[in-house]
Amino acid sequence: MAAVVDLTELYEASYSRLVAQLYALCGDMTAAEDAVQDAFVTAIRKRRDLAHVRSPEAWIRTVAVNRVRAGWRHAAVVRRYQPKVPGPQAPVEVGPHHVALVAALAQLDLDHRLVVVLRHVADLGTAEIAVQLDIPEGTVKSRLSRARTKLAGLLDEREPR
Repeated sequence: MAAVVDLTELYEASYSRLVAQLYALCGDMTAAEDAVQDAFVTAIRKRRDLAHVRSPEAWIRTVAVNRVRAGWRHAAVVRRYQPKVPGPQAPVEVGPHHVALVAALAQLDLDHRLVVVLRHVADLGTAEIAVQLDIPEGTVKSRLSRARTKLAGLLDEREPR
């Protein structure tokens, strides 16, 4: 019979110890904390699997180490291909109107935000958006309409230009 693991108790007992171990491994405190946090999230998702392991702390450690390794692999790929990325790598400058738009867009759900960005920032037509998102054009138009209505209330048009 598998024992149920009390994740709150495990977290309180081992979090600091695991972060210290991962920090020693990767040399980056933020990466160590993120890896351990992600490992505990994985443990919550896989609670049933965790009930069958001999050492839950070791299982958490393994998941956290694997996350750090994956980060290293990703960084190595980025380093290898970054010089081949064409064009300038200067930071993108955005004005106050764009910042206000982004703040207002954050108030929309992802589906509505996506159609607004594709239409008004990427300058795609509704037919192109429908093809890219694999949805009917009528759905694109409906989402745009609803999003524009909500954005009108969020963006202060009375602000002097």
